[in-house]
Amino acid sequence: MALTVSSTAFQEGDKIPAEYTCDGQNISPPLAWSEPFVEALSFALIVDDPDAPGGVFTHWVLFNMPSDRRQLPEAVPAQASLPGGAIQGESDSQRIGYGGPCPPPGHPHR
Repeated sequence: MALTVSSTAFQEGDKIPAEYTCDGQNISPPLAWSEPFVEALSFALIVDDPDAPGGVFTHWVLFNMPSDRRQLPEAVPAQASLPGGAIQGESDSQRIGYGGPCPPPGHPHR
């Protein structure tokens, strides 16, 4: 049984819209996921960029999301503690919460 993650803001493999990058508002996109394994106690979300020039770059760390959650809204606030007990960590941009992609010009990132 696989867990699937999706967004209403873009389809898998599509370019991430500018509002979710450093070229726009740099807000987190809305996300939704499928039913978890019955034994799941909580969720963790890690958003990594494997194509970053300096190696893998982590854009978002969020953990301790209750297992009954199935989505995150757009523009999750950049604060360590969220309602319901979820916790956001520091990304590789040294900030709490989501930090959108900001790749250099040229080769597209995955």
